Amino acid sequence: MKFSEYMSEWLYGDNGYYSKYKSIGKEGDFYTSVSSSKFFGGTVAKHIVSLYEDGFLKEDATICEIGAHHGYLLADIIEFIYTLKPELLKSLSFVIVERFESMQVRQREYFKECFGDVIKLLHVKSLSELDVDNAFFIANEIFDAFACELFYKGKIARVENHKIEFDVTDEWVSQKAEKYYKDRGEIAIGYEEFALEMATAAKKFEFMSFDYGEMTARPDFSLRIYDKHKVYPFFEDDLDRVALFANSDLTYDVTFEHVKDAFEEADIEFIELKAQMSALVDMGIMELLEILKDKSDEKIYRQELEKVKYLIMPDMLGERFKCIRFRKNSDT
Repeated sequence: MKFSEYMSEWLYGDNGYYSKYKSIGKEGDFYTSVSSSKFFGGTVAKHIVSLYEDGFLKEDATICEIGAHHGYLLADIIEFIYTLKPELLKSLSFVIVERFESMQVRQREYFKECFGDVIKLLHVKSLSELDVDNAFFIANEIFDAFACELFYKGKIARVENHKIEFDVTDEWVSQKAEKYYKDRGEIAIGYEEFALEMATAAKKFEFMSFDYGEMTARPDFSLRIYDKHKVYPFFEDDLDRVALFANSDLTYDVTFEHVKDAFEEADIEFIELKAQMSALVDMGIMELLEILKDKSDEKIYRQELEKVKYLIMPDMLGERFKCIRFRKNSDT
């Protein structure tokens, strides 16, 4: 099978890594910005409120998270909207795009625990099920989870018994490799279809996503496995792929130029790409901390400040992770 098929089975098959609930954070295989601090979602909430106050989002807009895992991010967003603009919770709609029914159940249970019957949560299995007028889409670490082909000097990888052979030609992959100046590395599959689905899911929207990578493609392979906070390069000698298959996370660095091109081809406007540090500061994470400082004791403030530092310090998540934003505006 092609590597993209192998990766899809690893992550999304019936017994794939993402088909089963996985802890994130200290007890899991890796940390994310969401698991590090509630102020990550809080800052996104502050941005949503600013979009409403600027008139881009209407009071009945749909707030949609794509790939929500436990539902922590969307729940944090809702919690901070309640703090910043509580009246919006009466009119906004909240949606999670989640393909696995077992994960939907966990997300509903978590929302019930957090909000009782106050917040109504809608699930869809794909963006193609949505058709709304006005929306804000948010995703955290989604583009690195798209299946990819492995490309090496004109050939793509084939997998047999977990062993890799570069002996297949693929014109589409070769064209993408040439476009992004790669003679080896990962070529993501599915960005174009994803962008087209979003383009028809809402007439007017902003989409924001956070992930690791750079605008231009890396000159080498970045594919790696996360297992219990250890990182294994995919081509490491003596790597036991049989044991790790579907039991660990498989990921790679995002080429954001490919993401940008896919969305622009779908007539969605590229707004910006910036380091997570800059994005969170610009959206007001420090102002949120000042609110906390005024309303809580020093100990709580210091605890949250340390968590926020993990999000924004350049030697932690602040520089390695990027924020990319797009817009579609039916008024123009």
